[in-house]
Amino acid sequence: MNRLHLHLLSDSTGETLEMIAKAALAQFEDVEVNRHFWPMVRSQAHLDRVMGDIAANPGLVLYTMVSHDIRRMLEDRCLAMGLPAVPVLDSVTDALANMLGQQARGRPGKQHILDAAYFARVDAIHFSIAHDDGLNWENWEEADIVLAGVSRSSKTPTSIYLANRGYKVANIPIVVESPPPALLFGLRSPLVVGLTTAPERLVQVRRNRLLSMNHQTETSYVDVERVKTELLYARRMFADNGWPVIDVTRRSIEETAAAIISLLKDRSVQSVGAQAGNRPI
Repeated sequence: MNRLHLHLLSDSTGETLEMIAKAALAQFEDVEVNRHFWPMVRSQAHLDRVMGDIAANPGLVLYTMVSHDIRRMLEDRCLAMGLPAVPVLDSVTDALANMLGQQARGRPGKQHILDAAYFARVDAIHFSIAHDDGLNWENWEEADIVLAGVSRSSKTPTSIYLANRGYKVANIPIVVESPPPALLFGLRSPLVVGLTTAPERLVQVRRNRLLSMNHQTETSYVDVERVKTELLYARRMFADNGWPVIDVTRRSIEETAAAIISLLKDRSVQSVGAQAGNRPI
C-alpha cells in the first residue's frame, strides 16, 4: 500500500480545497493518506509553523492562496525541500480571467461572503431538518423537493446534502401499515422523487443500523421477504403517481443528489416550454 502525507493549505476555510482533494483521491486505490489540514494561513508566522510540520512529514502540498507574498514564500520553501506545491485553482482562475477579460480579485474567502445565496442555503437546511422523516407534512407545498422511500433508503442524508446546495427538501418514509398523508399525492410545486434500493443491500444497511444501536437484529425489519414487500409497495406507489424513481443501491449520496437536481432542472425547462407554448400568438 502506498503512503502519502498530503498537506492542504488555504487562506480561507479550506472547504473547497478539501473537496478537490477528496475528489482526486477517489481515483486511486490502495493509498493510505495522512492529511494535514491548514486553514486560514494568512501570515508569515502561521506559515512558519506549517512549514515545520511539512518538513517533518514531507509529501504533496496543495494550496489555495491569493496573497502573492504568502504564495511565494510557500513555493520557495517547498522548492528548497524538493516538494511539489500545487495551486489547485490557478488553471481554472486563469481560464476565467482569459474568457472574461479581467483579472481575478485577490480576496481570501470571497466565496464565503454572507450574501443572499448563503442565507437561502441556511434557510434550506433549517427547512429540511424540520421536515425530516415525515415531520410537518402540512408545509410540504413549500418544499422544492420531496423524497419518498422505505426506511434506510438514504432519504435523510440526501435531503441534508441537497439542503446544503440550497434546496428545501422534505422526506417521508413509506410504510405498508401507515399510508402517507393524502397531501403527498396532490402536491403541485415540489418535485416528488421515489428512492429505492436492492433488498439485500437494504437488509444489510438495516442490520448494521440495529447493531449500532445495540438492538436485536432478528426482526421483521431485516427479514428479506418482508423488505421485498415494502419495496414493492413503495414502487407501486411511485408508479401510480408518476413520480421519477432513483435506485440508490450503487450510488453515493452525491450521485443521488446530482440525479435529483438534474430531474428538477429538466422539470423547470419543461415548465418554461409549456408556458411558452400556451402564449397567444
